[in-house]
Amino acid sequence: MSLAPFIARRYFFSKKSQRAINIISMISVLGVTIGTAALIIVLSVFNGFEDLILRLYNSFDPDIKISKVEGKSFHLNSFPLQQLREIDGVQYVSEVLEENALVKYRDKQTIVSIKGVNDEFEQMTGIDSMIAEGEFKLKHGDLDFAIVGAGIAYKLQLNIGDLKSQLEIYAPKKNSASLLNAEEAFNRRFVSPSGVFSIQQEFDTKYIIVPLRLAYEILEKESQVSALEIGLNPGVNTEEVQKRITELAGNSYQVKNRYQQHELIYKIMKSEKWAVFLILTFILIIATFNVISSLTMLVIEKKKDITILHSLGANSALLRKIFLLEGIFITALGAIIGLTLGFTVCFLQERFGLIQLGGSGSFVIDAYPVKMQVPDFFYVLATVFFIGFIAAWYPSKKLIGDVVSVKTVKVDE
Repeated sequence: MSLAPFIARRYFFSKKSQRAINIISMISVLGVTIGTAALIIVLSVFNGFEDLILRLYNSFDPDIKISKVEGKSFHLNSFPLQQLREIDGVQYVSEVLEENALVKYRDKQTIVSIKGVNDEFEQMTGIDSMIAEGEFKLKHGDLDFAIVGAGIAYKLQLNIGDLKSQLEIYAPKKNSASLLNAEEAFNRRFVSPSGVFSIQQEFDTKYIIVPLRLAYEILEKESQVSALEIGLNPGVNTEEVQKRITELAGNSYQVKNRYQQHELIYKIMKSEKWAVFLILTFILIIATFNVISSLTMLVIEKKKDITILHSLGANSALLRKIFLLEGIFITALGAIIGLTLGFTVCFLQERFGLIQLGGSGSFVIDAYPVKMQVPDFFYVLATVFFIGFIAAWYPSKKLIGDVVSVKTVKVDE
């Protein structure tokens, strides 16, 4: 073992003559430990929330969505639909027609977005697993049914078990001569609700899902769609398939993957995650000031040892390296304990859900979600060691230089 690590290790583990130095060293390790653990826990919680939101969106959103750049809808015969289905990796293509409409149920009414879908929609999405009441059923023979968002169902005081009450859907007629008579100005259709889905507020308070044939009928848009929603085969390269679809669709259509469909939300989540990371890093920097204090006290205590080593031929670089390694040992011990503590807390939370969310069951989960990612551990470890190195470098350079200079002057005198 080389001289500098050997002496630094002896200084690190040996009992100091001044008890205050031991206390400050323990406080330094504790500060680095808490800061490191906090970084791991917070990043893992943000990962958990991000993963939860992705799963919620994925149960409703398609892998790829094609829509018109200008305009709300387009004719199916204007798009190469058959060629789209033949692209490698494309498993499902759901034709979707969306439009706002007025919905009445008994004495309640509200404005919603009617989403007409074909038979492939259920197979493509995971919405059937998000049914909170009833079942996912859109058609039974010639009968049409509707799947209602939980927020809309609450507003309408919807009762799935009441077979006598139906939803009344009103949509404006294309060529209505009078706006004063509702019967003449609006198309009206009755549909029975078969289920209530609960995903998240953005969807729950907006959508009622109906068969595409009913949407065509009430909206008077035969063979028109608002978008084509595409489900891909598992394991395919999404970017490659998206590129091929974009080339097929042309400039008149926009082709978006899941990230691009909610790009702003994902960017905000990433920004919040790294903003909190920077804030906790700043707190960790403050905590590492204890390392500076610990090394300062140690240099003062070891003045005699420094003088002896210098007299025996140790140069300033070797002496600086000894105390630099001392500071790195403090940082490393705190980092290792912190990583272990953070991993343990996240594991227990992920396994047992120790810390519960408030709200009395109003959320889709009961406990804070946690998802540990290996890159986060490397980022945190690199950050802690960088801060620890800077904190140890300054006192080892400045103080050792001052001590050696003073001793050299005294010897010369």
